[in-house]
Amino acid sequence: MLRRLAFAATLCTSSLLTNAQAPADLASGAKSGEKVVVQGSPAAVPPPAAPADSTTDGVVHVGGQLVNYRAIAGTLTVGATDAQDATLAFDGKLLPEAGVRQPDREKPEEAPPTARIFYAAYFTKTAPGEVRPVTFLYNGGPGSSTMWLHMGSFGPRRVVTTDAQHDTAAPYRMVENQYSLLDATDLVFIDAPGTGFSRIMGKDAAKAFWGTDQDAHAFDRFVRRFLTKYNRWNSPKYLFGESYGTTRSAVLSNILEDHLDLNGVMLLSQIFNFDITADGPGANPGTDIAYVAALPSFAATAWYHKKVPNQPAELLPFLKQVEEYTLGEYASALLQGSDLPPARKQAVAEKLNAFTGIPAAYWTKANLRMSGAQFSQQLLGAENLTVGRLDSRYQGPAIDPLSSEAEYDPFTNSISSAFNAAINSYVRNDLKYGEQATYMPSAYALPGFDWELRHAAPGGGRPDASVNVMSDLASAMKHNPRLKVMLMGGYFDLGTLYFGSVYEMKHLPMPASLEDNISYHFFPTGHMVYINEEGLKGMHEYASAFIRSTQNGR
Repeated sequence: MLRRLAFAATLCTSSLLTNAQAPADLASGAKSGEKVVVQGSPAAVPPPAAPADSTTDGVVHVGGQLVNYRAIAGTLTVGATDAQDATLAFDGKLLPEAGVRQPDREKPEEAPPTARIFYAAYFTKTAPGEVRPVTFLYNGGPGSSTMWLHMGSFGPRRVVTTDAQHDTAAPYRMVENQYSLLDATDLVFIDAPGTGFSRIMGKDAAKAFWGTDQDAHAFDRFVRRFLTKYNRWNSPKYLFGESYGTTRSAVLSNILEDHLDLNGVMLLSQIFNFDITADGPGANPGTDIAYVAALPSFAATAWYHKKVPNQPAELLPFLKQVEEYTLGEYASALLQGSDLPPARKQAVAEKLNAFTGIPAAYWTKANLRMSGAQFSQQLLGAENLTVGRLDSRYQGPAIDPLSSEAEYDPFTNSISSAFNAAINSYVRNDLKYGEQATYMPSAYALPGFDWELRHAAPGGGRPDASVNVMSDLASAMKHNPRLKVMLMGGYFDLGTLYFGSVYEMKHLPMPASLEDNISYHFFPTGHMVYINEEGLKGMHEYASAFIRSTQNGR
């Protein structure tokens, strides 16, 4: 792995191993084409029997409406290939009619790889199940559980944290979620293989499930198994992914088109092209679009912390000005490379200072190019403070004030304990599941964790040296011209850049006639928009309206 890929890689391999807490959703924790590795190998022990599903009932008030629901917490087992998957029952046992020999119980490590995937499904009781919309939700990482979306966004209960602050320790406050999406759709929160209560087992299981394409195929099999188990094939169907979960959604939506048409895909804090990230673009020279995509988020962050010279009164008009300059003068200057005249370079550096508060001399020394980790360390460096990566409104003491780059994410540290406590309490006390099981916030601490961050684009060919799933979503939209897509994100997100996500959408390889199928909504928040109550309220309004407008295939 390259030395310090921003500080996302540090969070993945250091902080997580120490604290056993997943980052909020480290979409770009490693550069494309590399592997995220934790040394070791899983012990070859016989897998325990799948725990029984747990069914409970509950109510939640959403917008003054009482919603009665039934919750089912359980697992579905999927195989590593479609052929193998067809031989398995929902609990992973071989179907009698499969004609396949039962693996030797004394050598479980020789059994074919399977993934036992945990989910928490919420079914409303007030509408016929077959015509009721169903939405599949997941976080990303890659290697993150879905405790973030489950406990923070649209589930019937949510944990409350103080926006833009590091709260005191437990007890944390859990409340009825008046912004639950249960007023519009049934919900299925899915923990990726190896995370939460999901487990992988069998020969070469890590290789079979931990990779861009392997993961998407596992989710494809899960979705189809779920639709079969609960007789929901004729329901309107939606995907909701956050961060790397948007990467998964692009690939998954295209795979699912072999079996079904989705009504909609909702994307939160998107990253499709892993060259368009503020996480260490200097390690990949020539990818200047990453710096272009990052500048508006740098400017937004500087505005929030009141570091912009001649501070504008409002954010959005200021960002409009920055975006126009970014696509024009700044992009042109970067494209000239070493041919850029010194006088023009100085003029650009002074303009960057006017947008970000970072001295022109620093911009000149940085050759007009700054990574997210450098910016996080420099913006409040005079105060020995670091701003957050996934939500740059957060700040914390600099680990090393002399370092050129930030070495941790104050945002992640501010919220992880609350979400970890919330999921462990909620699943056991409310969902009555996992009494003696360990809930894994992420897979990073697991022996043998090895994520293959490569991707074979639609149409075949060699796996990309750099993951780029823009073609996958475009392919899904071309195969299903009625598929609607909604993009949401935060202006203060340095992990998945809002301007980068717009750039991706505007460059999807598809007919211009399909561009009207995409809608955009951005918030004055960070990566996890729902941490802010106004952001959560807005997300609910946009998501519920999106579902209601598309559930009849319009």
